[in-house]
Amino acid sequence: MDDWLAPEPFLRGTSWFDGDGRPVRADPGDLARLPWDTTARAEVPTGVRLEFAASPGVRAVALRYRAAVPGPRERTRELPHCFGLWQDGAEVCEVLADPVEEAEVTVPLPSPRSSHPFTVYPPESRAPRFTGIRAVGGRIAPAPGRPRWLVHGDSITEGWLATRPARAWPAAAGRILGLDPVNLGYAGSARGDLALAQQLGRLPAPALTTLAFGTNCWFGVPCSAALLYETVRTFVALVRAGHPDTPLLVVSPLLRPEAEHTANPAGATLAALRAAMEEAARDTAAAGDGRLALLPGRDVLGPEHLADGLHPDDAGHARLARAVAAAVRGAWPGLAAGPRPSGRHARADCG
Repeated sequence: MDDWLAPEPFLRGTSWFDGDGRPVRADPGDLARLPWDTTARAEVPTGVRLEFAASPGVRAVALRYRAAVPGPRERTRELPHCFGLWQDGAEVCEVLADPVEEAEVTVPLPSPRSSHPFTVYPPESRAPRFTGIRAVGGRIAPAPGRPRWLVHGDSITEGWLATRPARAWPAAAGRILGLDPVNLGYAGSARGDLALAQQLGRLPAPALTTLAFGTNCWFGVPCSAALLYETVRTFVALVRAGHPDTPLLVVSPLLRPEAEHTANPAGATLAALRAAMEEAARDTAAAGDGRLALLPGRDVLGPEHLADGLHPDDAGHARLARAVAAAVRGAWPGLAAGPRPSGRHARADCG
């Protein structure tokens, strides 16, 4: 008897699907207007995960998936190919697997356990696509949906240098707030591209939107402070055209020591760009956008939280997640009533 279930009802963190049914992170019908680096990163299913509820008799879940196999010289070859199981805001265990084009992996469930839903975070670097899910003993069902949260940013939002996808700050903040984070972070990109703002505005109305870009405006494609000010104002206006009443949190660039007082080719330091972004957010709110809030990013992290002078380590991602969650709760107390991580489970390798 084939008791495999279609994975789509179990997927969370999704935004768009391409013609083959793969979850992607940019509108597949509107790629021509986006920078090539954005479209390339949109192929990686960052933040996409499985969430399910299990009956008492379920001993494990089996997952079928297809994934990319890294070449012998690819950086991602050295990354762990593991599936992380979480419940109640804490990691239960990991299952390590070999990177192959098509495989099955079995994730044991703890016993005894809470009756709350489980989340499985896949190894995003292999761009896995789930093709089936089934219970080993008992039954599973898709977990109840949570309010969706669109999180747009750069490589920091995408989760770079977090040791596991579940430890990226949008995933961690989503667990704190009880929201379904849709990770729209694009490494090397996220420079206020206005076509992407329109795409965000066309997605189904979320419970919350967060914009956390600006760092890549310092050097990759240099931007002046005046240009970034106008870009932020216009970006927010285009998002607002689709979601006029959605709470919107702007997070200005985090600390980047090398860039703080060093002018880019357009004459702007990161400190000046941050000030321009924050001024744009405040002016937009003062002009009548009562659903916009600002989290100044400069003092959220210290140099000790940066793994490479730019990207946070695990502790930095956790600290940023707490700061974002606190800003959301402070601005919109009724929006997110999710539980804080309990830390009940002791993490273990389970297979």
